Amino acid sequence: MTAPLHLGIRAHDFGQNPLTELTAKLCRYHFTHIQFAVHKSFPESVPAISSLSPGTAAHFGDAFRQAGIRIAVLGCYVNIVDSDPAQRTLALDAFRTHLRLARDFGASLVGTETGSVGKGYTTANFTEEAFQQAVISVQAMVAEAERFGVTVGIEAGIHHPIYTAQLARRLLTQVPSNNLQIILDCANLMTVDNYQQQDSVIAEALELLGDRIAVIHLKDFTIRDGQVLIVPVGQGLLNFAPLLHYMKYKRPHIQGILESTSEKYVQESADFLRKLYDEV
Repeated sequence: MTAPLHLGIRAHDFGQNPLTELTAKLCRYHFTHIQFAVHKSFPESVPAISSLSPGTAAHFGDAFRQAGIRIAVLGCYVNIVDSDPAQRTLALDAFRTHLRLARDFGASLVGTETGSVGKGYTTANFTEEAFQQAVISVQAMVAEAERFGVTVGIEAGIHHPIYTAQLARRLLTQVPSNNLQIILDCANLMTVDNYQQQDSVIAEALELLGDRIAVIHLKDFTIRDGQVLIVPVGQGLLNFAPLLHYMKYKRPHIQGILESTSEKYVQESADFLRKLYDEV
């Protein structure tokens, strides 16, 4: 008997809702887990990172647990390579706070992308210097994670210092700790130059990162006017079959997280993934 598809969603893709309404929606769509960025879903509860406490974490963690929903990823998307040392320190402090509170939330993994050395997109992100700054920051994050028995999840993104599966593999080599894992989002690896070879891009990512992949983001994209645009899952160009095959046969029970799909399309996208999972 094959493992079922463990499908979840980013909580803030539902927008901002009362907690009871959010848990009801998650149950309605049969999601078993979430990626939870508390400041995005409940900004009034976390006006600043300094507002976070074990009580905040327990409040939300208990509510999701009682609804039968796990927090697969505690989201803390900060700029860990900010060229301003003071801002970078604040970002790392915010991430450390999430690591310390992860268990109170009922989570074991805190996730982020690697950010940008400039304000938004810059080709300076593709330099060795940017990569090494990411390594230095991740080393500090992982050291804290090891102290609290939790895991750092790094997500590669095409405009970030970690922007390919090869660089993610290199990061794992340079920070040799099992408390560092990868959040794989194959849509984040697509460019106007490589999307027509996406099967080889996906195959390489799965091969290079293997069992260091902790969670898989399920996101879709299209190409319009020479740019990669994110679209609801099932309406774009991403070939989900190899990802779902990997989830079903290579890593049974690994958690997948629907991403960048608004509530209007959630049911259609979830049905698409569940049907394809049954077929692969």
